[in-house]
Amino acid sequence: MKLLTAAGLATAAFSGHALAETMAQLKQLKEASWAALNETGAFDLNRYGALRAPTSCVNGKAGEYQCSNVDLVSFLRHQDMGSSTRKGNDVWGWTSSTGREFGAVGQTDGAAFVEILADGSLVYLGRLPTQTSSSSWRDMKVIGDFVYIGSEANNHGLQVFDMKKLLAVEAGSPKVFSISSDLTAHFEGFGNSHNIVALEEKNLILAVGTGTSANCRGGLFMLDVSDPSSPKSVGCLSAGGYVHDSQCVVYTGVDSRYTGREICFNYNEDSLDITDVTSKSSPITISSTKYNGATYTHQGWLADDEMRFLLLDDELDEQKRAGPASNQRTTTYIVDVSNLEKPLFTGTYQSPAIAIDHNQYVVNGLSYQANYGSGLRIIDVRSLKTDPTGRGIREVGFFDCYPEDDSVGGRADFTGTWSVYPYFKSGNILLNSIERGVFVLKYNP
Repeated sequence: MKLLTAAGLATAAFSGHALAETMAQLKQLKEASWAALNETGAFDLNRYGALRAPTSCVNGKAGEYQCSNVDLVSFLRHQDMGSSTRKGNDVWGWTSSTGREFGAVGQTDGAAFVEILADGSLVYLGRLPTQTSSSSWRDMKVIGDFVYIGSEANNHGLQVFDMKKLLAVEAGSPKVFSISSDLTAHFEGFGNSHNIVALEEKNLILAVGTGTSANCRGGLFMLDVSDPSSPKSVGCLSAGGYVHDSQCVVYTGVDSRYTGREICFNYNEDSLDITDVTSKSSPITISSTKYNGATYTHQGWLADDEMRFLLLDDELDEQKRAGPASNQRTTTYIVDVSNLEKPLFTGTYQSPAIAIDHNQYVVNGLSYQANYGSGLRIIDVRSLKTDPTGRGIREVGFFDCYPEDDSVGGRADFTGTWSVYPYFKSGNILLNSIERGVFVLKYNP
């Protein structure tokens, strides 16, 4: 894999800026894709069958789904979780003080709540409807016992819901929670948002991609949620413009100049921006880096405990056949961020599958990637410590929840998987699909 020199970085910067789309353009592409899906009946009632029993991955299949080293434990359709639109999006998890595991499952018309029992089976407990109208984009994160939910729905704001309320819900008697009396708080300081980011150690929620009414240019809209019943706006980073997604950490990496600082890695449509938000009133942009193939800089995650490497996914490079993704195989960009002021793109990893990437999270050296039509792909990234080009990265498991494109070897389209939650201590993995519903999977190497 070719390393980018200073000249190469300059070329990449030009290419990235020239090719990158905006969020408005990306929304149009997605909405057109989902409208076409709707015409095929993809979201019709009873389109998909309920799962009757756990299904192990044997000889590359778990029932109708292609797989490798990942078993299908349980599944609930969106219609089984109270959604009238039957369209999914984000997903996140919560573990109670006694170790019970719960999921918040994003849907266009609200968030459904499920419990994952000891045997991995799913129980639907209820739902929190959207605050205003339905939207294809809903995002949530958990700090402590509270889930924070934002949406692109007009004037939705931030819903704050106490997950402990689920502990009192009896199986078989799901509850539709009130968007007024059952909320711990509803923050109205911004209208719509695209993603919700959490810095748990600092009780900080950052809404990104907020609307023009927030006066933040779509940047980091920061909220102190030390008191979940009274979120407080504490600052805004607008200098870099629209932020699509971000990962924020209390920095413990190798760049000792920033030890203990609150650092956000922002995915800004055509660049990776690294910012210091320790001072909420005066956040600082440390660096802004373009790259070859930038078409829509979407999301990413730190790859190792030393915070030396970062994995970045671009949501449109496969579909647009841009840069390294010209063959439409899912392409993950590798960034050396050991010097926060001078990040260096060092290589790429390409999946065996044709698909668009969407969200990924790293746990113990494994990146759990939600890659639209090719489903969950699990890749081992521990080799980056000795080979930053990505040549040593290997796929160790997958579960493809969208069999409709299997016969053609996959498509670079906005179908299938939306996101994954891989943080349960039990090893249960939640995968939310757009068309079908939520899956509980188990990586079984």
